[in-house]
Amino acid sequence: MAAWVVRAGGLGENEHWNIEHGRATIGWSEIGDLSGCQSRDDVRALVEAAYPEASLGRQTNHTGQLWAFRNSIKVGDLIVLPLKTKPGYIQFGRATGSYAYDPSQPDKSRRHHLPVKWASEPIAKTVLSEDLVYTLNGSMTVFQATRNGAAERLEAVAAGETDTGATPEANATTTQAPAPDSSLDVTDPETAPTIEAIRDRVRTHVAERFKEHQLTHLVADILTVLGFRCEVSPPGPDGGVDIVGGMGPLGLDAPTLIVEVKSEPSAIDVKVVRGLHSAMVQHKADQALLVAWGGVTKPARKEFQRDRTMLRVWDAEQLLDQLFATYERLPAATRAQIPLRQVWVLEDDA
Repeated sequence: MAAWVVRAGGLGENEHWNIEHGRATIGWSEIGDLSGCQSRDDVRALVEAAYPEASLGRQTNHTGQLWAFRNSIKVGDLIVLPLKTKPGYIQFGRATGSYAYDPSQPDKSRRHHLPVKWASEPIAKTVLSEDLVYTLNGSMTVFQATRNGAAERLEAVAAGETDTGATPEANATTTQAPAPDSSLDVTDPETAPTIEAIRDRVRTHVAERFKEHQLTHLVADILTVLGFRCEVSPPGPDGGVDIVGGMGPLGLDAPTLIVEVKSEPSAIDVKVVRGLHSAMVQHKADQALLVAWGGVTKPARKEFQRDRTMLRVWDAEQLLDQLFATYERLPAATRAQIPLRQVWVLEDDA
């Protein structure tokens, strides 16, 4: 089976709708029904009519993606949706039918569609190796992911495994001759320098440089900038408490805080949340924070919602937000391990 990235709008505006309705949609509202197109040339004719002022390269780009969506995605293929509405996460699905066009759909961006059975929960990008994240950031709405055995590796991740990275065997699969009807122009496009791609690079860098207890020290540095006086537990069994913090010169003033840091790339289950709540009571802390690099499961999220006045969770994305917000005030040694440079650009150019 092949793996296809199918995005849902430049800002992810159709992501929730697609998942809720079991569809993959691609936009191109200026283009009508592709059901009657029997070849790429048929699609190109529609593209040329809809975009007569577009360059030849742009017309070819549109044609390749539309033809792939119309003809190349097969039942059973893996559909990968990098989420813009939940940065740092990807939604997996499985194509369950062929291309269709819904002229009755009032939102024209949703008319071209495929039926998809979506997974119940998204998966954090933290389980992916850097090269696979790079592949998923290709600068197209529709493309096939093949580089470094991407399809097989994404299948494994969709099944709940952590990506083990490219292997020589996986690299060899990318050099195989394509099928006669495959769309070479929609296979592993280059990555665009988007904000999402930049965050992905920083996330991967942090994951490589701050493993296990080192991540705890990074969290402590961030909390110190936020006003807490922190005490970091030594490596080893800690009873679910990696950091004890508080306000005031001795760190004893309210609010007092306990922190548990989980550097695993996979989601943390509800048992950890309940253990943190017990530790908060035991230590008589006012608040508790769980830093879960790979996020938390849906049951764990519900547990946090019940105690959200006392408990908070930071996944990799929220930790990155705090890192960016406090970066200039972090210790020089910490900044040296994460060398960032701020560049201001217009949002339209990002």
